[in-house]
Amino acid sequence: MSSLRQRIFGTPTPASSRETTPPKGEPVRLAPVSKIKRTKESGRKRRNGFMFGLGGLFGILIAAFFANKHDVIRFDSIGEISFENLIDVIPASILKEAKDITQGERDAVNYDSFSVGLHLLSQGIHAKHPVVMIPGVISTGLESWGTETASRQYFRKRLWGSWSMMRALVMDKASWKKHIMLDRDTGLDPPGIKLRAAQGFDAADFFVTGYWIWNKILENLATIGYDPTNSFTAAYDWRLSYSNLEVRDQYFTRLKSYIEMAVKISNRKAVLVSHSMGSQVLFYFFHWVESPLHGKGGSSWVEENVESWINISGCMLGALKGLPAVLSGEMKDTAQLNSFAVYGLERFLSREERAEIFRAMPGISSMLPKGGNAIWGNATWAPDDLPDQKVSYGSFLNFQFANSTHRVKNLTMDESMEYLFDQTEDWYKDTVMQNYSHGVAHTLAEVQKNEKIPQKWINPLETRLPLAPNLKIYCFYGIGKPTERSYYYREDLSPFSKLNATIDTTVKTDDIDHGVIPGEGDGTVSLMSTGYMCAKGWRIKRYNPAGVQIKTYEMQHEPDRYSPRGGPNTADHVDILGRASLNDLILRIAAGHGEQVEETYFSNIREYADKVKIYEE
Repeated sequence: MSSLRQRIFGTPTPASSRETTPPKGEPVRLAPVSKIKRTKESGRKRRNGFMFGLGGLFGILIAAFFANKHDVIRFDSIGEISFENLIDVIPASILKEAKDITQGERDAVNYDSFSVGLHLLSQGIHAKHPVVMIPGVISTGLESWGTETASRQYFRKRLWGSWSMMRALVMDKASWKKHIMLDRDTGLDPPGIKLRAAQGFDAADFFVTGYWIWNKILENLATIGYDPTNSFTAAYDWRLSYSNLEVRDQYFTRLKSYIEMAVKISNRKAVLVSHSMGSQVLFYFFHWVESPLHGKGGSSWVEENVESWINISGCMLGALKGLPAVLSGEMKDTAQLNSFAVYGLERFLSREERAEIFRAMPGISSMLPKGGNAIWGNATWAPDDLPDQKVSYGSFLNFQFANSTHRVKNLTMDESMEYLFDQTEDWYKDTVMQNYSHGVAHTLAEVQKNEKIPQKWINPLETRLPLAPNLKIYCFYGIGKPTERSYYYREDLSPFSKLNATIDTTVKTDDIDHGVIPGEGDGTVSLMSTGYMCAKGWRIKRYNPAGVQIKTYEMQHEPDRYSPRGGPNTADHVDILGRASLNDLILRIAAGHGEQVEETYFSNIREYADKVKIYEE
């Protein structure tokens, strides 16, 4: 294959293809702007031509595959054809375009994976505080430990976060669903099934081979002196409700013990780094560890053990896409598929099946929107509405074009939550209500009362930050990528559907894409969720009585056109973990130089936050 790679792309063999590590002190370097601009139009034309050529070849192979089923083409002789033979018949112009595209990709992101750490190392930045990382939703691999007959084939194989998952899903979907879904009554493992979160750095460094999540952060941490003795990934089973994380896996007890051990060994307080749902889990942990009925750490535990909390893309007020996911098994990603892709997806994993799976994972529902109409707006207005906006975000579920026996009115967030519980099973509603809360505490007395109610601990609008005046919180999140903010729905009148509503993908205007109304955010989580508490909420006294210092650093989405993951300047919800500037900030804070982080805003989150109807008492 090495000779094949050289013939197609003009690249050396794997042993020598990696870019060399930059000298110490050399800053991270991107491709010159002039070079990127110069290749913009021609690059697009070359890419289109190349894709057309490859598409033709792929189409021939696909046609041959399906034709084989009808004995139109025999594959006996195809086995004699090698990739070298295929390359010989591909036109030289297509091979040249492939080389040009590959060279452009190398030029656009010309930096080594470890370069951020090496640059800081040359400036005297070294490991100092122990680091504990809490991953986000779905990023932790889940592996089977069941020994029943149906599970033995999967023993210690990942049924989430590996190619084993893909294989199981394709070859035995019924068995995969049985393993991945939790018991409706207990919220724990179904009888005979035992899935557990993978542990260690391998739990969340890659989702599947080649698709990194935390790996780039691990690479840079290692460069300044971190290893398994002073850093740790606190992986968890994201399907479980937060209370059941402790009931089944003793997750919070183990997290408390590890932090205490790290602090004792290093004689320094820990830096906690969380991403997405992991920020909610950590916020819950802060309450759990203080509680005299749970962690028994007392109100001084966080002050004594935690130096800083780095909150990356934290969905502190939920992820709006969580509601349509459990309501109808849909979200922007499915609504915007073309009709052919929708047909294939429905045949393979239908909306009913997707909704069934999401509902049977109580951890997913922890990300239902919080704050109700106070945060998300009313029927005519929302704090993040833009001037001259045609449809207010405050109307979250819109049924403007409903054709049904009873017309459904447009719904605000409060009404949408009621609608969700009305359309789902009683067991699902009971599970959510027993584990989570979505309101607002408008008085100090309410906040103090809620400290004794575990269901409230996930919601920063109903509970407070730790009583830790020396704790420092850094909020890092992306902006500038269209993010679903509200939806158009219609009643599902199909006699074959078990669902009562579906996204109305026929609604398409300049502002509405297949029934999805986009707003500001990082492509997954709305700006109001990632930014409100950091910009305003935690500056309200009852939510931050100890005066914990909060610093917000927004990152603009500036993806590299050649990189499928966005390159070093992406601000996508997941891909931001590989962003060069984010890695730089994490390393500085872990090394004890958090004072070098300055508040940085690019969005209008502070203006939006001032319009939210939550005030000082």
